[in-house]
Amino acid sequence: MMRILLFLGTNLAIILVASLTLNILGVGSYLTANGLDLNALLAFCAVFGFAGAFVSLFLSKWMAKMSTKTQIIEQPSSAEERWLVETVQELANKAGIGMPDVGVFPSHASNAFATGWNRNNALVAVSTGLLTRFKPEEIKAVLAHEIGHVANGDMITLTLIQGVINTFVMFLARIVGYAVDSFLRRGDNNSGGVGIGFYIATFVAEIIFGVLASIIVAWFSRRREFRADEAGASLASTAGMIGALQRLKAESMAHQEGELEGQLTAFGISSIKKQGFMELFSSHPPLDERIAALQARR
Repeated sequence: MMRILLFLGTNLAIILVASLTLNILGVGSYLTANGLDLNALLAFCAVFGFAGAFVSLFLSKWMAKMSTKTQIIEQPSSAEERWLVETVQELANKAGIGMPDVGVFPSHASNAFATGWNRNNALVAVSTGLLTRFKPEEIKAVLAHEIGHVANGDMITLTLIQGVINTFVMFLARIVGYAVDSFLRRGDNNSGGVGIGFYIATFVAEIIFGVLASIIVAWFSRRREFRADEAGASLASTAGMIGALQRLKAESMAHQEGELEGQLTAFGISSIKKQGFMELFSSHPPLDERIAALQARR
């Protein structure tokens, strides 16, 4: 129920922000009696495309806490919590970023994530499963990996890429929709407007272009994971980062892996391995490749 409410709330916020922005810019309808107004269409798609990406970014910390039931450590109540906060503080100082919020979320799976709208207002959280089964040096390396995401500005970079992708998916889908509708209505003497073919073709084209575009986003996400692993090795230790990835691999082989949902997937330490063609849509490279890349740094 909570996930449904978060989804509806986010989309309502996107519509409100985009509608207000379009009114301020004075962008009218992109469908005119003379056909498509490409300038108005591009403005419409850009506003909605970037509004969706940036609203999700600005709400990311709150949504992450709500969806994962993350408990923020305001005042450490145990030696373990004190160690977590002090370790994140140490790593944040080394990376040159502001102190993130530190949290723990209930999950048997070993995972962690970082999110937030800028480098100095982030959230780093780890699962109870990871805290239970990982060694201290491995936990520190995982925290360093997540701090690496924050320090590298991965959240804002991915948001900009997603905004551009959203814009062109919407733009091209509507051009295709208009072309299909015009073809279906050729010879029709009723001028102006569009038929049902426009909406159906646009819907289908958005799905197709969206799937193709997600391959681009996933490719960037995989490249970014290698950089975060390097950050984990530099800020903590190469041995600790390799050890953490090897432990994740062992757990995945024992079918103990778990995946974060939604946009958090891209910022977790691991994700469920995909096979064959589906590897193109994976947000994380195979663990063997990540381990080999770190071993090559030695």
